[in-house]
Amino acid sequence: MSANESSKPTPPVPAPPAKPLPRKLPTPAAAVPAASTASVSSDAAKWGRVSEDGTVEVREGENWRVVGQYPDGTPDEALAYFVRKYEDIAFKVQTLEQRHQAGGATASDLVKQAGHLVDEATDAAAVGDLAGLLERLHTLTASLSEATAEEQQRAKELLDQAIAERTALVERAEAIAARDLSKVQWKQVTAELGELFDAWQAQQQNGPRLSKGLSQQLWKRFRDARSVVDKHRRAFYSELDDTHKAARDAKTRLIERAEALAPRGTDGIPAYRTLLDDWKAAGRAGRKADDALWARFKAAGDALYAARAEQSAAEEAESAPKIEARQALLEEAEAVADESNIKRARALLTRIQRQWDEIGRIFPRDKERALDDKLRVIEQALKAREEVDWKKNNPETKARANDMSSQLLEAIEKLESELATAEKSGDKKAIKEASDALEARRAWLSALGG
Repeated sequence: MSANESSKPTPPVPAPPAKPLPRKLPTPAAAVPAASTASVSSDAAKWGRVSEDGTVEVREGENWRVVGQYPDGTPDEALAYFVRKYEDIAFKVQTLEQRHQAGGATASDLVKQAGHLVDEATDAAAVGDLAGLLERLHTLTASLSEATAEEQQRAKELLDQAIAERTALVERAEAIAARDLSKVQWKQVTAELGELFDAWQAQQQNGPRLSKGLSQQLWKRFRDARSVVDKHRRAFYSELDDTHKAARDAKTRLIERAEALAPRGTDGIPAYRTLLDDWKAAGRAGRKADDALWARFKAAGDALYAARAEQSAAEEAESAPKIEARQALLEEAEAVADESNIKRARALLTRIQRQWDEIGRIFPRDKERALDDKLRVIEQALKAREEVDWKKNNPETKARANDMSSQLLEAIEKLESELATAEKSGDKKAIKEASDALEARRAWLSALGG
């Protein structure tokens, strides 16, 4: 050990933890000389003193209690050392008071800390107003006790609320399990039950802790309800998988038959349409599988319709001269309406119709129908003219008209005689009746061409 190390002062020795017997204040002669305490603060001097051998005491009421020794220092240094210990405890008390006033920490946690400080301040090896610290701690503890009671009440309310909410989740899950699960929409039910489970986990993680027995009881009910739903869901999807597999197998066979029609070209289209009806009746094979299978089936049909499109294009190219020929006949047929002689008009139209048929079929069929419709309008117009002419020149019709005209002429002569007689007699009623009847007979005769 060096010389410097040997000259270091001996550290102060705190008083033993056992509480010493209180001592009465010593006589002034026993106190530390005034010269040795001149530099000690008045507050420190109020609560502590140092004897000649370095023993430090703290005043508690009217008694002094030894808190330790500081043999290798001045009295001021001895008091300062134990005052700092007091200030450490006082700082902790003040911090605890501020935390209580600021809020945030639970009162139950602060009560525990206050209890530790009470133990630390009681018979502490420190110089200061320890009784004042203890009084502040007791006041703080009383206030915290009230806050703890409020916290406990609030905690009970939150616990009751958590139990009610957790029970509501269980009841909703049980209500889902009690449905007729053979008729539900499983996507919706799965989502609904998933939301309940997420809510359960959120309450379990963030909500107050339930008692172990009640928590297990509620969880068992929730778990059992989920198990019932999961059991039916697995059965549903297992059956659905079987249905999808059967549909996939059936559609695969239809694809093979459709692809086998390719060598037949256009002639295979009727058979493909029959396969299409069978495809619709095969049922669903699952969305992804259906899309892939339909792509193959449609490709087989597209090959057939592509062959028909090629054939139609060739036929349309072959029909171009025929279309021009029929359009020329239509222009020639317009003279039918201008021909006043019905017989000559009929002869012209008959020749055009014969040439029309000799041209042959035209493709595409919609163009052929459009040309046929235009010729049919001309045919119907001529037919209407022929019907009118026939009615007008029919011998039987003429004979009936002549007979009626004779009858009307006789009736007119008779009515003219009656009108002349009525005019001579001045019978206005008879004149009006004869005039009206005569006018009607003359109109009928005019209609018959008489």
